[in-house]
Amino acid sequence: MDRRTLLALAAGASLPSLSPQAASRSGVVVNDVSQLNPIEVAEERRPRSTDEVRALLRSSKQPVSVGGGRFSMGGQIAAPDSLHLDMRAMNQVVWFDRASKRIRVQAGMRWRDIQDVVDPADLSIRIMQSYSNFTVGGSVSVNCHGRYVGRGPLVNAVQAVQLVTFEGQVLELSRTRDAELFGAVFGGYGGLGAITEVELELDDNVRIERVVERVPLESYPSFFRNRVEKESNVLLHNADLTPPNFDAPVAVSWVRTDKPVTIAARLVSRGLNYGKEQNAIWAITELPGGDRLQHFVKEREQSKSAVVWRNFEASLDTASLEPRTRMFSTYLLQEYFIPVRNFITFARTMAKVLVDRRVEALNVSIRHSPPDTVSLMKWAPTEVFSFVLYYKQRMTDESSARVRLDA
Repeated sequence: MDRRTLLALAAGASLPSLSPQAASRSGVVVNDVSQLNPIEVAEERRPRSTDEVRALLRSSKQPVSVGGGRFSMGGQIAAPDSLHLDMRAMNQVVWFDRASKRIRVQAGMRWRDIQDVVDPADLSIRIMQSYSNFTVGGSVSVNCHGRYVGRGPLVNAVQAVQLVTFEGQVLELSRTRDAELFGAVFGGYGGLGAITEVELELDDNVRIERVVERVPLESYPSFFRNRVEKESNVLLHNADLTPPNFDAPVAVSWVRTDKPVTIAARLVSRGLNYGKEQNAIWAITELPGGDRLQHFVKEREQSKSAVVWRNFEASLDTASLEPRTRMFSTYLLQEYFIPVRNFITFARTMAKVLVDRRVEALNVSIRHSPPDTVSLMKWAPTEVFSFVLYYKQRMTDESSARVRLDA
């Protein structure tokens, strides 16, 4: 497959079928975390090395799909009758250079696993999501972002990627080596091939203090510009909009500090019981007065003094957001990238839609990104605010049909 074809695929062209014959029904079903998108694949394999991925792709006679943590919703992680590569067994460190603040890992490694390696060296991942359960390869595929002020999407913290094409060719890509293809991989959702290794830039792990401020909606863009973006000590930031009206941003900044930590742990412990958080989310979305309960819970938490290590705040677990079961209802995430000039118009329109349609939205988190100058498929071609909507939906066919109708 030549470079022009690869770039065309990354730009949105359809991937040609690798076999004219559909695979027989296998009974192997791949689903994402929402449990709303079951897809039957022809075969599922768990490679442990680049050589295994290369061999599988070279011998494949059907389309190929790639999955990691399976947090992307809407059917992006699998294709019907495909060879599905579950990358989560590729979870090893290739090398770690403390002096240069870089680490190279296999693509199925989760951020939390990397934190275990770099935290003893007082280093921290430069850009990642707000939660640590995602795989690195999956994060590259969606070109994720987090709350890191001024950093933008993940592409800005990656030095190199290793990619295996659908023909089994192993490519080493970087900002200086095949830069066009390097930029096309980010946000490409595996359209160019399977990402097998990623080289990441790291930052120092420092102590950070939470600062909470309530800001009028109309003033938030200027507040961010003057009180967040221009302050070099603000490392993480987001603003929350909550029900019932979604019109009163609560700005949460994490600021570099020399104060002693209020939580001794350097990382959030694995396998914690989040029953209390799960019960609170259920009550907020199911009981009368849930909005008032949510405000009470958030205000009580945010009023507490908090000084933590950067890695502690970066090692949050998605289990704290999970329902106890997805048998009856599921939680979904949507994200909208809005140019700064349209911030107010979009925020007001979105709030009206959520209220009028009685959406069981738990939260809308606002993030910021400068323009992306590297990726081919940019979600931030200009400076944007992103609105991350987290909402609840029933698992019934009727609820799914109503969502499709409303859309």
